[in-house]
Amino acid sequence: MKKYIIFFMSVLFVVFLAACGEKSKDDVLEKLESTADKMNAYQTQALMTLQTGNEEQAYRIEVTHKKKDFYRVLLKNEQDEESSQIILRNKEGVFVLTPALNKSFKFQSEWPDNKSQPYLYQSLIQDIKDDSEATFTSTDDYFVFETRTNYESNSNLPYQTIYFDKKTYAPVLVKVLDNDKKSMVEVEFTSFEFDPELPEDTFNMEKNMTSSIFGVPTMAQEDLPSELQIFYPAEQLGAELVEENRMETENGDRVMLSYEGERNFTIIQEMVTSYPTSAQSSELVNGDPVDLGFTMGAMSETTLEWQYNGINYYLASEDLTKQEMIDVATSIHQTAEK
Repeated sequence: MKKYIIFFMSVLFVVFLAACGEKSKDDVLEKLESTADKMNAYQTQALMTLQTGNEEQAYRIEVTHKKKDFYRVLLKNEQDEESSQIILRNKEGVFVLTPALNKSFKFQSEWPDNKSQPYLYQSLIQDIKDDSEATFTSTDDYFVFETRTNYESNSNLPYQTIYFDKKTYAPVLVKVLDNDKKSMVEVEFTSFEFDPELPEDTFNMEKNMTSSIFGVPTMAQEDLPSELQIFYPAEQLGAELVEENRMETENGDRVMLSYEGERNFTIIQEMVTSYPTSAQSSELVNGDPVDLGFTMGAMSETTLEWQYNGINYYLASEDLTKQEMIDVATSIHQTAEK
């Protein structure tokens, strides 16, 4: 009888140790999925820093999500508040708003589905699910995953490291890594609230176009640059500038730069028009929102359009890949006027 008692106690002790042991990768993933499925909404504050060339760009981010498909992402540029933008998804579609200019793009897009978004909770969980080779470690305070990313337009950022709080399962930090495992984008979450009470107009487009959301007044036409300052890409992918056409429009100067080589492309630069609130309308774009590091752009298969410092940029090419278009675009703002 004594032997049976000792055996029984040993089994209980082993079971107790197993119950008190560290959670496995599958355990944590299951809990993350359960947490995401049960909540009806969340709101989070974060700081996103991006290494773009020799400069570091910083954004204050506020993400508001309502189950299932409503999103509002406020992107406040720390260096240039007038370039602050909003990514909005509501029942009308997907929009990128620039409240200071009272301008918006409407996308024919399924954003944020099927692409990595380092500041969206469900996207981080989906990336873990999709990567069967994702690694998992546990520290005193965090569950840590390293996964592959899913950036269709940026193959230079193939990895990410994701930290979740062990008590709440909220995201704490995301590091997006290049091929050498160097951190190029970091999203540090400063707060994360599950199931907050949200005003009914949280995802209303007209409400989000008001200046009060960023504390930045709507830019009047006279506040825009008076002259078109032309910028040229440092990254030309072997092409050369063969033609520069300048013309006058109702909004001011417009310039078209034509590059020819193994990969041909054209860049158009012109003044941005600031619209009165009553005249605001969305420009329809066939493509997806893309983060250029300094602003959000609108990308299709052969074009990339963005606004920065009162100038509208339009890049078109039948030869460039999406990644190459991004490389050309970002290099424009790393150079001075020719």
